[in-house]
Amino acid sequence: MPFDMPRHDWSRDEIKALYELPLDTLIGRALAVKQANWADGKIQKSQLLSIKTGGCAENCGYCSQSAHFDTGLEASKLMPLDEVVEAAREAKAGGADRFCMGAAWRELKDRDLPKVADMIRAVKAEGMETCVTLGMLGEGQAEKLAEAGLDYYNHNLDTSREYYDKVVTTRTYEDRIDTLGKAREAGLNLCVGGILGMGESREDRIGLIHELAQLTPHPESVPINMLVPIDGTPLGDSPEISVTEMARAIAVCRVVFPKSWVRLSAGREGMTEGEQALCLLAGANSIFVGARLLTTDNPGEDRDASLLKNTGFEAVARDVMQV
Repeated sequence: MPFDMPRHDWSRDEIKALYELPLDTLIGRALAVKQANWADGKIQKSQLLSIKTGGCAENCGYCSQSAHFDTGLEASKLMPLDEVVEAAREAKAGGADRFCMGAAWRELKDRDLPKVADMIRAVKAEGMETCVTLGMLGEGQAEKLAEAGLDYYNHNLDTSREYYDKVVTTRTYEDRIDTLGKAREAGLNLCVGGILGMGESREDRIGLIHELAQLTPHPESVPINMLVPIDGTPLGDSPEISVTEMARAIAVCRVVFPKSWVRLSAGREGMTEGEQALCLLAGANSIFVGARLLTTDNPGEDRDASLLKNTGFEAVARDVMQV
């Protein structure tokens, strides 16, 4: 099959065979796919803002914002609109072309939807793509977000179906799939990925990618996160995952999702420039920029400028490629 034709019939065994190729062979395949679909070699830059921090009713074992764990994080209310707009302007000035807003909610409440919609409209007015992550969606909510101009809805699957209850028990895998369906039916692009290094096996990483591959069409953005251990969370002492394993997962995602942005997301702060370059070489073509993600550190402007300069990648906005 041509490198530019997405497949929706990937079997788990096929993805496993791909995942377990020698690393040079795997990256070679990923580079061929990347060249066929992203020949300009540009890196998309997003910036993430926590518009409502802490106090979440979910018990996601990796998250500092869960009300179930004592991580020392103080909960806050929804940010005022003017502060969100100012943050978006700063992000754009720093080179970001997509602005992502995250709220620590189990689910979006109808009472909060108008305020979030105002934020989306205001950020769109600044000339940026918009993305939000607000937890689970109820009936009709995705449509109202789309009407406000939302481009992407982020709702990660986190891990494989089999390992999921080791990570969170306050919502099910099907809850997540249902929310993705609501967003897709409203015409929104999807940003869906997972977190590596939560104590899962390689088989679970393969399972996560297989689950993502079953989504039709594929997510337009696939973030691959490395766990950032948080003291006080159940997964805070998980065994560290290697950067080569991250690169391997990214390369598989590039092959399986040829038209999707594959984002090297959380965990870059702890990587050397060479380790980040390996992940970009493996097929990642999007990063989060700025000093912070939601509640964890990010490399910052100077380190990102050095990374892009020394790898020769150009960070320029381009139109979203649809599956």
